[in-house]
Amino acid sequence: MKLHPILAGLAIALPLAACQPGAAEYTESEAPKSLTLDNANATLAVRFLPGSSRLAPADAARLRAMAASGAIAPADNVTVAASGGPALAAARDGAVAAVLLPYRIVATPRTLARVPANRAVIETGRYLVTLPPCPNWSKESRLDYGNSFPSNFGCATAVDLGMSVWSPADLAEGRPVGPTDAIPAAASVQRYEADKVVLPTAASVGPIASTGAPTIGGGTGAGSAGTSP
Repeated sequence: MKLHPILAGLAIALPLAACQPGAAEYTESEAPKSLTLDNANATLAVRFLPGSSRLAPADAARLRAMAASGAIAPADNVTVAASGGPALAAARDGAVAAVLLPYRIVATPRTLARVPANRAVIETGRYLVTLPPCPNWSKESRLDYGNSFPSNFGCATAVDLGMSVWSPADLAEGRPVGPTDAIPAAASVQRYEADKVVLPTAASVGPIASTGAPTIGGGTGAGSAGTSP
């Protein structure tokens, strides 16, 4: 039996087409949603009157102006290393901290090997957050048989996080947490399991108007004592 020329051509073309690679799948690398953190540490030196813990008036004014303008911010990791003996260096550290504290900036003293005489070195640790390129509509809005996410998926979450985080350093490393008192939490669970939940007293609860809604199933209303949760 002889095949029609068109059918014969299709019989040859179909296996060859099956061997050809398909269109490249769209990947998340084409629509990144990652926040970028850049280190923006800064160092400045302030002067003290010779042999004292009193800041030079010009340097004190400059320090206040930097704190007021946000050049030094409460979210920064601020450290101070002052020159002089232990007592004088501690007094100078306190003088710098006293200038910054009204702006809610906490300065932590530290020790440096070499600090010029009658000086203090202030270092501010800061991270800058760069938002991802959002919105991202690089993926064509058509039928997606690969069932992948649209290119703008996750943009709002990443941008909101980058704009709302108080200290960008928290995105690089979490803060240590203190000890937790587990006794109140465990006691509340035990009261719940034993059906001994302490209900609020009438004096602490204001009047609640009835909505007139019928009770379903004829049972007691929600929140009544002795009922199951």
